[in-house]
Amino acid sequence: MDYTIVIGLEVHVQLTTESKMFSSCGTEFGLPPNTQTDPVSLGLPGTLPVMNRKAFELALKTAVALHAEIARFTKWDRKNYYYPDLPKNYQISQYDLPFSTGGWLDIPQRKDGTGGGKCRLTRVHLEEDTGKLIHAAGGFSEVDLNRAGIPLMEIVSEPDIRTPEDAKACLEELRLTLRYLGVSDCEMQEGSLRCDANVNLHIDVGGKTVATPIAEIKNLNSFRSVERSLYHEAERQFKKWKEDGKTIKDAPKTTRGWDDVEGLTKPQREKETAADYRYFPEPDLVPVVVDDAWVDRVRASIGELPGARRQRFETDYGLSPYDANVLVEQGEEVADYFDAVAKETGEAKLASNWIQQDVLRTAKEKKISLAEFPVRPDALADLINRVKRKELNTNQGREVLGHMIETGQAVEAVIKAGGYGMVSDRDAIASAVDAALLANPKAIEDLKGGKKKPDAVKGFLRARS
Repeated sequence: MDYTIVIGLEVHVQLTTESKMFSSCGTEFGLPPNTQTDPVSLGLPGTLPVMNRKAFELALKTAVALHAEIARFTKWDRKNYYYPDLPKNYQISQYDLPFSTGGWLDIPQRKDGTGGGKCRLTRVHLEEDTGKLIHAAGGFSEVDLNRAGIPLMEIVSEPDIRTPEDAKACLEELRLTLRYLGVSDCEMQEGSLRCDANVNLHIDVGGKTVATPIAEIKNLNSFRSVERSLYHEAERQFKKWKEDGKTIKDAPKTTRGWDDVEGLTKPQREKETAADYRYFPEPDLVPVVVDDAWVDRVRASIGELPGARRQRFETDYGLSPYDANVLVEQGEEVADYFDAVAKETGEAKLASNWIQQDVLRTAKEKKISLAEFPVRPDALADLINRVKRKELNTNQGREVLGHMIETGQAVEAVIKAGGYGMVSDRDAIASAVDAALLANPKAIEDLKGGKKKPDAVKGFLRARS
C-alpha cells in the first residue's frame, strides 16, 4: 500500500522598506517593545491609511520575477478577526483581486541528482503584518506591536511538492531569489521570513486514491523544522488513517503547531474559511491601477536570478553543477566576485577554487562580508595570473594572498617585500645550489656517511633555501 505526500507552502515575507505599509512609522528591527507604533498601526479613531508605493513596487518586482500574471486593477480588503496582536480587529489584505496570480519557481535538484522540478504558484499578494505575542512564564502573554503594519508579502504555492526535502529546497531557492531581488533580507530568526506548510496524504487503495484531511502546520522557525514537521505529520496522518479502519472521516482542515523540541505537531484549532473572515473592500484605500509601462520598468530592474546564473556558470565557464551552486547560493556579491575574477583570469575553475578555498574561508573566519574583504577581484585575478605564468607556485601564491589580506597591499608590493618568486634561469639555479653546498660541508658529509636523520636533511634544505 502506497501513499503520496502532497505539500503546499504559504510564505510570508517582510519587505525592506523604511516605513510601514500604510503609515510613515519606521520598520527598524530590535527596538524595545511597543516603541515603534503610531495611530494608524494602532487603528485609533480618525486615522486614514496611505499605501506605501515602495512596498507595492517590491512586491510587483517579486511577482514579475516569479513569472506571475500581473493584474492591471487590484484592490484592498479588510480581513476581520479578533486576536490580541491585531489592534484594529482587522487586517488590510487582498482577497478576490490580488495584484498577481499564477507563476512558478524552479526547485534545483539535490546533489545526488534527485528531486527538484517546477512548483507552481497560486498568487502573490500584499498585506500588513500583525503584532507579535510573546508567551511568558506563568501562563500569560505579552503583546509587542512594533511589527504591526510592516509590509508583508504572501506567496502561496500550489500543492505541487511531493517530499519534505523538496519543500525545504523550495524555500531555500525562494529565499535566495528574494535576496537577489533585494526585496527582503529573509532572516527567519528575525521574523522577516515565515512559513506555514499545508500537507495531506493521497493513499492508493485498490487502484483508487483517497485523501486525508489537510493540516496546516505553524510555528516553523527554520527550514529544517519544515522538513522534520512534514515527515512527522505524514506519519501521523497515515497512522490515524489506519486507526480509523482505513477510512477517511469527514473532517475540516485543521491547524497544528510544530514543537521542535518534542519533534511532533499538536492540534491548535480548526482552520477558518474565507466566510469566517467576512472580507469586504477596504473603504479608506483606492484601488491600484498598474499599466504596462510600470510593469516594463520593474522588469528592466531585475538582474540575473539564481537559476539563470547557475546555468550560465555551467555553460559559459564549464563549472560543475556543484561548484556553480556553491558560488550562487552564497549570494549575489560572491557570484559577482567570481564573475569578475573568472573574466580577468580566463580560468573559471581556478578562480572557483581560490574563492571557495581561500576567500570564503577567510571571510568566514574573520566574520566579514565579501564587500568588506580587503582583496578585490582584480587583485586576486592578478595573483592567480602570476601563479598561472609560474612566477609563483601555488603555496607561494597562498602566502602572498595571506599577506595581502592582512596588510591591504597590492600583489607586487607583497612579492617584493617578501622576496617571493620562482627562478627559471638554469645557470642561476646551478650557482645557488653550488653556493649552498659549499656553505654546508658538514651536512654533505653527514649525508654521504649515511646519516639521513630528519635534522640533517632539514638543515641541508634550509641551507639551500
